[in-house]
Order: sequence, then structure tokens, then C-alpha cells
Amino acid sequence: MNRTIEEINKKILEGNAVVLTAEEVVKLAKEEGVKEIARKVDVVTTGTFAPMCSSGAFINFGHTFPPMRMEKITLGGVEVYGGIAAVDGYIGATQESAYDKTFGGGHVIELLIRGEKVLLEAFGKGTDCYPRKHFKGYVDKHSINDFFLFNPRNAYQNYAAATNGSDKVIYTYMGKLLPNYGNITYSTSGELSPLLKDPKLLTIGIGTKIFLGGGVGYVSWYGTQFRNTIKENENGIPISPARTLALIGDAKKMSAKYIKGAYFKNYGTTLFVGVGIPIPILSEEIAYYVSLSDEQIHTEIKDYSVPERPTLGVVSYAQLKSGEVELLGKEVKTSSLSSLKVAREIAEELKTWMLNGEFLLTNPAYNLHEERSLKNLYNAKELDLEMEENYLELRATLERDKSCVHCGACVSVCQYSAFQFSNGNVFLAKDKCTECLVCADVCPVGLRLPYDKAGKETFDMPY
Repeated sequence: MNRTIEEINKKILEGNAVVLTAEEVVKLAKEEGVKEIARKVDVVTTGTFAPMCSSGAFINFGHTFPPMRMEKITLGGVEVYGGIAAVDGYIGATQESAYDKTFGGGHVIELLIRGEKVLLEAFGKGTDCYPRKHFKGYVDKHSINDFFLFNPRNAYQNYAAATNGSDKVIYTYMGKLLPNYGNITYSTSGELSPLLKDPKLLTIGIGTKIFLGGGVGYVSWYGTQFRNTIKENENGIPISPARTLALIGDAKKMSAKYIKGAYFKNYGTTLFVGVGIPIPILSEEIAYYVSLSDEQIHTEIKDYSVPERPTLGVVSYAQLKSGEVELLGKEVKTSSLSSLKVAREIAEELKTWMLNGEFLLTNPAYNLHEERSLKNLYNAKELDLEMEENYLELRATLERDKSCVHCGACVSVCQYSAFQFSNGNVFLAKDKCTECLVCADVCPVGLRLPYDKAGKETFDMPY
């Protein structure tokens, strides 16, 4: 029985939609089969709450008086990237404080979501249009203009479990790994995990509306390190890290219950992010995938003590969640970094929103089906003494490839109307050019005006 998202949304608004969590649908499928799931169920809600290092927030702090271009910025003692516009910044979850390595961008994001006041300090060089050079004061989510999460890589579709074959403890983003295969950690919610319930992304794409951090978010693009050219198990589920999503959402409306700053010893700071994605049951194929249980979803175990991270085995999430798995002839204790408790709460909360008619589905604007695989830097040439020379070569490349973008920055400064617009194009009326050089330093892409535009041989400009 096929459905459309529009038909399901109508049922949601009328209060007639059948919405189950991922765990509930797995149980029902075992009792009644996939065909009954396809016939009876409209939507399945998923959830995950795990450390997602590739996360952060864009912030617009608001303009000062006199105006300032914020170039070097700290928020709560944590560096904020300021190479955007005057008072825009991006704070990454893994950026550490200069004063306390256990405190970082993830914690600042959580504090702002909580409504706390955080110390902002910014420096700028001072320009004619932005003369102020320093600002120091407290901000919170109510005083700033914009505060939204933009997470380049979230909701990993499967992730390898980690262990340690060396004779010493190692500390990783997968937690503390004991020597001699003393423990195994994993970081996926198994049958609750969003992209394991729709492994081919049949319903998830750009524009898909989701639960993000306790508020509403959207899928904005392929997540970084997205790949779909890897081995699958017999049920069509990737057995190693595969697809990912770039997510966006208004952090002002999120809850600190579902966004938590974190620190892993000797690794650094990160951010626990809560993500829930509704899976509409549009076909029997989708019903099949949402019905897969922890016993039918597998991942690899990798040795993190070796740079190449060799695979030591493949296990199901049922085995991992049991608390012990057999590895190399011995029973090894397992534990999850992903909170199963909070993942369940996310799936339940999203279900409640839909049953109350507060959350409707969206059709993807674009499907994420492009074939992608990972590249690496193993073969990249490492430079030391050649760095400066390489920089100069790159600059020379830009110089060679410069061309007019027809922006018009030169038009109004020319008092002789030598530069003019025509049908959106900038052209030089050579007969009007006096070579006064008032235009010489205005081109934002670096053309040496007026000579580059006139096609004449260039010379060193007086600036």
C-alpha cells in the first residue's frame, strides 16, 4: 500500500495518523510482518543522542556603536571564527578554551541555549567604515540577532565499534579504551538510529524537517564524509560509517536537555546532539527497512591502537547492547557512548508532536543519492621549507586567472565616466580615461585598473 506525504499530513492534522517509534515498529513487525506495517503504519519516529564533533553555531552578535568589524573573537574564553562578515561568527563544538582544555565550544553553545550570559570579547584593526577596535561585554541568546546550529556532519549512518589491542590505555573520541582488548565502545542507537531506518535515504533529503536539539531543524545538504559505496549486510544495511547529514536549526528554540557540551579525556571537547527524523511509510520497501531489528543491523569492531584501524570482526547491535561480545576468543565488555535513554525520549517526543498535529512531514527538495566515496590525504605531499614558495605559487595562480566580475565598484569613483554599466556589464570607455588612477585601488578581485580593463600591459601600482 503506497502513500504520499500529503496524505499522511492530512491524517496528522485530522488526528488519524498511526505513528510508532522505531522500537515499537520493530516489535509489531515481529508479531505481524512487514506487509502489515506497510498497511497500518503512517510514520515511524527515530532518535539518536550522541557526541557529534562536526557541529557548531553561527551567531550574529549585533552591531556596536561606533561600528566594528569583529576579527578576533572569543565567547566564554573560546575562540569564535570571525572571518565572515562584520559581526558574524562561527563557534565550533571542538574548539577548546585557551584557559581550560575541558571547556569548549560545545559548552558555550549549551550555555547560550540555557539562556546564560556569556562574555564576548572582540578585536578589530579598525577601518573607515568600522572604526571601533575593541568590544567586551556579556551577551545571551535574547540579546544577539541570530543563533542557529549548522552542523556539517551529524547522524552518522552506522559507526564502527572501538577497542584497543595495545598494552596500554588509550584515550579517544570513542572514550577510554582499556589495553589488551579490555573493552569495546560504540556510538550508535541501533534500531532507533535515523539513517539505519532509511538506509537508502528514500524519504530523507534536503529540506526534510526533523527534530534537532529539542526544536525543529532541517536537512541542509550532504553531510561531510558522506559515502554510499560501501559494503552492506544481507539486509541492505551498511556495516561501516556511511551516509551523513548536514543539519540546521534555530538554537534559540532548542533545549539544553538535547544539546550538551562534553569533554573526552586527552581528546578534547565535543557536543552531544539530539536528532530525531520521522520516516514516512510510503511503500513496502520503506516498511521493510524500518522493521529491521538490532539483530539484523551490524557494524565492525576496529582496533584503535593501530593507525590503520584494522577490522577485528563484525557484530550485531543486539550483541553490543547485550553488554558483552566475544572477540578473539574471549568475552569483552561493551558500552555505548550514544544514550539509548535519550534516543528513546527523542523518538517519543517526536511521536507526541505528530500525534498532537504539531509536526508535519516535508517532501525533500532534493534527494541525496549522488554516488560518493571518501578521499584521504595519505598521498598528499608534505611541505616544510617549501611552504612559502607554495604560497607564492598560489598567489601567482590567482593573479593569472583574474577577470572582471562586473560588480561596479569602479563605476562611481570615476569622475570622468570612463567606467560604465551596460546591460549589467561593466565596460571601460577608453577615450574618457585620463589615467588619473583614482580607480587603481578599488577592484575587489584585484584587477589593476584601468590597465587590466583596457587590455594594456600592467605595471606596479602605487599602493
